Amino acid sequence: MTILEPESAIWYSLCWMVVITRSMSRRLHLGRWRYLQLDDYLIFFTNTVVMVCMHFIIKTSSNLIAPTDDISKFSPEEIRSRIFGSKLVLIVEQMQVVTVWLVKTCLLLLYKRMTALLPYQKFVIGTAIYVAAGFVVMETLYLGVWCRPFSQYWAVPTNSVQCSAARNHLITNAVLNISSDMMIIVIPIPILLQARLPKKNKAALMGVFLLGIFTIFASILNKYYSFTHPFGLEWTVWYLRESYTSILCANLPLIYPLVQRAFNLNSWGYKSNG
Repeated sequence: MTILEPESAIWYSLCWMVVITRSMSRRLHLGRWRYLQLDDYLIFFTNTVVMVCMHFIIKTSSNLIAPTDDISKFSPEEIRSRIFGSKLVLIVEQMQVVTVWLVKTCLLLLYKRMTALLPYQKFVIGTAIYVAAGFVVMETLYLGVWCRPFSQYWAVPTNSVQCSAARNHLITNAVLNISSDMMIIVIPIPILLQARLPKKNKAALMGVFLLGIFTIFASILNKYYSFTHPFGLEWTVWYLRESYTSILCANLPLIYPLVQRAFNLNSWGYKSNG
């Protein structure tokens, strides 16, 4: 058993607990289940996709072949297994990209509600356009440019390292992912700093949003190990941590109504007649 298996189970359980708590909290806040919004449904999909991705990553051999391996000695069964594994890797990569970008979408939908009638909403809309455009550009390059013909993504061996190691795609993904994460992290900071909240409540909210810094850190290490140790498991561990911390960032800010009801706490704001 690798470190990835028990850690993925812990992350998965934690994230589902937070996702379910978020949904119950949103139900209390909105009044009815049918009033749940788009991001409330998307977040259920993202958590499941990440777990499926992690399971396949640790079980699969692909056409990313170590220099010390002699391809001519591969048996027909080994080649068929690697072809199948390469197809799974292609699917897994797509699912991970979709998961990360769906989390960004959920956060931006949340921020759009937070900034209603505020000048900050222009920055939210600009960030959303950048995120959407980045996704389209990245997917176009990955599916239509970096590896041609497309079937080379699962060929054993490939005619290009771009079809097995996907270096250009990893660089493009890193640039667009990290830059958009930084933009998303910045959005709530001026709102929280200006909000009339007790200091302890501001600190709690800032702590939740700044979890995004760890997500960026995990993304950087994910790409670092992908380039320096492509045949090891280090990159998969950080692949996991990046995905799950992003899910936590998208859910934790929305669980307070349930916590408030369960423990009979005061609202986030100072006491008033309203």
